[in-house]
Amino acid sequence: MSIPRRSLAAVAAAFALSLTATPATATASTTASTTATTADIPPADTVVTSGNVTHVLNIPKPAPLAGTINTDLAFQDGYAYVGNYGGFSIYDIRDPKRARPVSSVVCPGSQMDVSVYGNLLFSAVDSSRSDDSCNSTALSADRKEAWEGVRIFDISDKANPRYVKSVETNCGSHTLTLVPGKGRDQNKNVYVYVSSYNPSSTFPDCQPPHDKISIIKVPLRNPAEAAVAATPVVFPDGGNETQPGLLLPTSGCHDITVYPEKDIAAGACMGDGVLFDIRDRLNPRVTARTTDPNFAFWHSATFSNDARKVVFTDELGGGGLATCNEATGPNRGANAIYEIVHGQLVFKSYFKIPRYQADSENCVAHNGSLIPVKGRDIMVQAWYMGGLSVWDFTDAANPREIGYFERGPRADGSGGGIWSAYYYNGYIYGADFHAGLDVVKIDDRLTDSARHVRTDRLNVQTQESYRPDRGH
Repeated sequence: MSIPRRSLAAVAAAFALSLTATPATATASTTASTTATTADIPPADTVVTSGNVTHVLNIPKPAPLAGTINTDLAFQDGYAYVGNYGGFSIYDIRDPKRARPVSSVVCPGSQMDVSVYGNLLFSAVDSSRSDDSCNSTALSADRKEAWEGVRIFDISDKANPRYVKSVETNCGSHTLTLVPGKGRDQNKNVYVYVSSYNPSSTFPDCQPPHDKISIIKVPLRNPAEAAVAATPVVFPDGGNETQPGLLLPTSGCHDITVYPEKDIAAGACMGDGVLFDIRDRLNPRVTARTTDPNFAFWHSATFSNDARKVVFTDELGGGGLATCNEATGPNRGANAIYEIVHGQLVFKSYFKIPRYQADSENCVAHNGSLIPVKGRDIMVQAWYMGGLSVWDFTDAANPREIGYFERGPRADGSGGGIWSAYYYNGYIYGADFHAGLDVVKIDDRLTDSARHVRTDRLNVQTQESYRPDRGH
């Protein structure tokens, strides 16, 4: 979600007012539509799916975090880690049909974007707090003593995670991305690329023009020594600041996806899409840059497995508007598919879910992951109240949806929906603002082979190649 806690406070407040109890749901089944009409809108609080998708399970948010919204997801060794504006929860998903919460940590500070590595969990805090503790309270960013940045937890005991360390970063940490070290450094350090933006001359620790990322170096043997090791400037000459229709002018990045084994990264940087060379982990270098007149806010990125394509998302309206409708059209609030040709980004097409949502439903392209299918480019993606969509972009110029899961409008007229939808070891997991954790399964000839691919760890913003013929 791209709503900054500074300049879009009114929109954020509107979301806070929408944090109501999860309504009861019914289940229906439909076939995937190819042409959007208002008839696609399901009844209020009703689950609908395409015929090849099954809603396996819903797990309501644990009581300690029931009043705050779910955000991002990470996975490791059969456990799911679900971020939440109020902290995070750990779920045992070793048997997905009987998935259950193990513990919750109450530690407020939006957005709580999470990643895991070994016994460590990293969480992003992009709301100014009175201090770095889990007992902190909100404090304006114009106060020098205010804190925001990254918190690090030890998750070796899943039932009792332990707070290890905090690292303050300029302009906080809206999102974060883990980058393993290279060569001999791989077993010694992990690096955290911190994306943040929206500076102000009134913020002591977030001064304009910003236009940079913070890189935290974390010694794996002593994570308590984690510290900012570099602050490379992404846009030394300024980013895209004047394009009509931008949500905000470029002043940093919203999110970065790295592909460490290929030494590349893709940055979704507000008004710009960029490619990085990350061979030097502390000195990522921009190698390509593009803009798009239909994009209001470059939000996130996903490489194809062969890294010959990259999908960027446009979070039109910052996640708070109804953009999956006829008035907005198919090319805004959508994905843009690019081929990487001689190191440059070449636009091929847009993709947007082919189902209209009600005007009460916030809906726009959001977080998703690849489904590991040999020889094809298929991903699952969250669309807030548009639910989750499984779509194929093997033909970059002609992407198409092959399955979906969604809920109808909330009966109380408030917003919400699925923040992140990721594929992990045979199942799709969706983190819903209010409804909790959804477990979904797709049975389709195009995706069935992915069941043979297993991975121990999945941080979606730290992409790893998959080899279906050998497992992973």
